[in-house]
Amino acid sequence: MSFQEQPAKSQPLGSGEGTAMVAAPVSPSPGVTNQQEGRPGELADAPAAPGCFSTESWSGTTAAGNPEGYGPLELLVIQPTPYCNLDCDYCYLPSRNDRHRLSMEILDAALERVLESPYVGGDFTLLWHAGEPLTLPIAFYDEAGEHIRRAQERWSGPPLEIRQSVQTNAMVIDDAWCECFTRNRIHVGVSLDGPAFLHDRHRRTRTGLGSHAATMRGIAALQRHGIHFQVISVLTEEALHHPEAMFHFFADHGIRDVAFNMEETEGENLQSTLSRPNTESLYTQFLQRFWELWQERPQQMRVREFEGLCYLASSESRIERTDMNNPFAIVNVDARGNFSTFDPELLSVHTEEYGDFVLGHVQQDSLASIVATEKFQRIQRDLRAGIERCRAECDYFGVCGGGAGSNKYWEHGSFDCSETQACRYRIKLTSEVVLAGLEAMLGLPAA
Repeated sequence: MSFQEQPAKSQPLGSGEGTAMVAAPVSPSPGVTNQQEGRPGELADAPAAPGCFSTESWSGTTAAGNPEGYGPLELLVIQPTPYCNLDCDYCYLPSRNDRHRLSMEILDAALERVLESPYVGGDFTLLWHAGEPLTLPIAFYDEAGEHIRRAQERWSGPPLEIRQSVQTNAMVIDDAWCECFTRNRIHVGVSLDGPAFLHDRHRRTRTGLGSHAATMRGIAALQRHGIHFQVISVLTEEALHHPEAMFHFFADHGIRDVAFNMEETEGENLQSTLSRPNTESLYTQFLQRFWELWQERPQQMRVREFEGLCYLASSESRIERTDMNNPFAIVNVDARGNFSTFDPELLSVHTEEYGDFVLGHVQQDSLASIVATEKFQRIQRDLRAGIERCRAECDYFGVCGGGAGSNKYWEHGSFDCSETQACRYRIKLTSEVVLAGLEAMLGLPAA
């Protein structure tokens, strides 16, 4: 059994949920999720004819077309605030002390820029992410929900749903928050690194206290209200020693939807613990044991990595590209209105090679207008060159579609490269474990 047996489809793999990916349905592939906090992923349909805003409702004009075939938009990542009430030692984000708050004017402009663009091909997810979204009050999300509904009403194209999701540490979730999620139909993703002795090692408050107990209180509230949630766990070197403790913790606490993200060398996190000697072997052993435990009761828990690869192995589907290297499949807007495309992680950072990755401002620039800029063209050119390197050099291209630019940059200083440590963990090693597990289940000889 191999991922090389079928040709790659031209159909892109969408994110739907950050990037993980976040608070969204389980992805049929693990190859689109690389954030420490996650982003969602799902297969995207082929682009539909773009709709447009009525010029009676908006000052903009009909979208001018999309000759490059970019998109379609799957994920709109919006940062409600850069501030976070935790100080996780593996976080990639800078400016976590910044308490700036997204204004409704910026939200309206972001929605207008997206919906007037030629990149909308159907429903998409709006993900509240980057910083801790729930440090803003419930009233913010009630007001934002009304603005989103009004934007949908102004949309003059085919029927369109903007699905809301939030990625949160869950520390402040209580009955009132659960009512807000239900009222506004907000899907919830929770960042939880397993049992307390693992979680509290890295996810501490600003005063150095563990956050596990507060997160579990938030999860209990979600469960009382019958709100489905997905847990995203960041795997550090320490976690790799404890597959059984991780599995039984999730099972014993009624956590039924689990995804793993690798701790990555990225942004403010200058060195991942997964770079330590022999860690790749530990990771393989962790996944093998987690697979064995999962196989004992697969109906009890969804594991994104396993389900996604099982889907690809049992079908003719292969990945041609991911949302993280497909322009305008993801649009990212920070709390001040700056926007970018590609990886959400890139919006908040400054680099020596490329400067920052801000491509425009939602109150001044349309999405289509930035395509001709020198900055966009350079990023796109280097990303494409890197994708072609991956296609030519890597047997796993059909599982990841060329990978994430942020991993390539932070590990190699350029987008124009191929293999990264992140792809070895997330794609190659994981694929080998899943394929070996499937071969054993089916009684097939090992490849």
